[in-house]
Amino acid sequence: MSSARLAIVLHSHMPYVEGFGTWPFGEEWLFEAMASSYLALLDVLPGSGVTVSVTPVLGDQLEAPGVGERFAAFLRDVRPASHALDAEAYAARGMHREARALELAAGDYVRALGRFDALGPGGLLDALAPAWTSSATHAVLPLCATAAGVRLQLQVGIEAHRARRGGHWDGGFWLPECAYAPWLDPLLEQAGARRVCVDLTDVLGRGAPQQLRPLRTHAGPLLVPIDRAVVELVWSPGGYPSHAAYRDYHRRSPRDHHPWAVDGAAYDPDRAREQARRDAWHFVAKVRERLAGGGLCVCAIDTELLGHWWYEGPWWLGDVVAECAAQGVALTPLDEAVAAIGAADPLPPEQLGTTTWGTSRDLSTWDHPGVAELAWRARAAELAVVAAGPHPPARALRELLALQSSDWAFLMTRELAGDYPRERSDGHHAALARALAEPASIASPVLRNLAPLAGPAALALA
Repeated sequence: MSSARLAIVLHSHMPYVEGFGTWPFGEEWLFEAMASSYLALLDVLPGSGVTVSVTPVLGDQLEAPGVGERFAAFLRDVRPASHALDAEAYAARGMHREARALELAAGDYVRALGRFDALGPGGLLDALAPAWTSSATHAVLPLCATAAGVRLQLQVGIEAHRARRGGHWDGGFWLPECAYAPWLDPLLEQAGARRVCVDLTDVLGRGAPQQLRPLRTHAGPLLVPIDRAVVELVWSPGGYPSHAAYRDYHRRSPRDHHPWAVDGAAYDPDRAREQARRDAWHFVAKVRERLAGGGLCVCAIDTELLGHWWYEGPWWLGDVVAECAAQGVALTPLDEAVAAIGAADPLPPEQLGTTTWGTSRDLSTWDHPGVAELAWRARAAELAVVAAGPHPPARALRELLALQSSDWAFLMTRELAGDYPRERSDGHHAALARALAEPASIASPVLRNLAPLAGPAALALA
């Protein structure tokens, strides 16, 4: 058996947007990811060896009552019509190549609807077949104030995954934002998490051989380093999506469509398709070179990069799967790959420190001065819920979980969604305070399908 393995990990996550706003910052975010990423990847994932992680909060939304009907209406009525309006406007201005690119793009939503309608009774979530889970609402766990708060995030997330997978879970746990601190080890171990991905680039050294081997810990799961040297071939300012032939995500038509390539030309799918083949060959060749001495190379990326942000990403992934077979690279599910590659001895906790895959590989994306108010407020809210005893109102628990989401600080830091993330944080904080002070006053299910298991999980606070 070869001692070299490639594991591609797709981390699937969306903030809880059901019932919170409309275009461009509401549930349409979820619908676009479903149409352009999750459904598009179903042509590639089965039998590929790619590992899929789905956050519980994304699962909550994919299972929400009525989401299928609303999504189908979005695919059938909204996006084809908006493409047609932009195409007509460009054709009237003599921009016929752009108009044709938009007409072709409208067909993506028609095909997505066909894929969606053809899904089995378990729907899109079952089709993705996630092997790994995560915390309930994608909280940055090292920023939690208490062990009880961490246990709540872990227990709600893990139990939701077990319920959706017929009780099955092999212990793969995605740390949101790859945010790790050694003090989490015993809590992860108690929750049953056996393997987590971490970014140890600044600890072990970029491109170091030690990046290709899991690390034991004294009191918790195996730490599986992601290989930033390989990840950045795909996801970095100069990565594959920046190549000239690909569809430009940033330049948009009036109705938020993308008829141009990165180099400014009208988008040509045949030209882009050929570029995806070349980039897949290059990626696998680089991985093969990286694994010349054996080990486990982990390329972990957000699922939504493939298809949503990088339109050609699903083509590229399919070509990578084929190239791995052609070039003799063993593309292996991460759990199997970890079992096949021996683990290294633990590092001292002080050497590991607190790490993430965010900017500067620290916590600054989620706690810098511009968003510090959100971090401190979430910690204070957690302390208030814990102080309420082992059985606080279920609504308070759900509002706390929503408040702890990493998304609000991330969106504010990157300036991606205007006032939306602050409004969401403010709203969840106010609702939590009301739930603690007057539980009966907000008994209506405003949070809809978020964390339905949060009530029974209150024992985690004990």
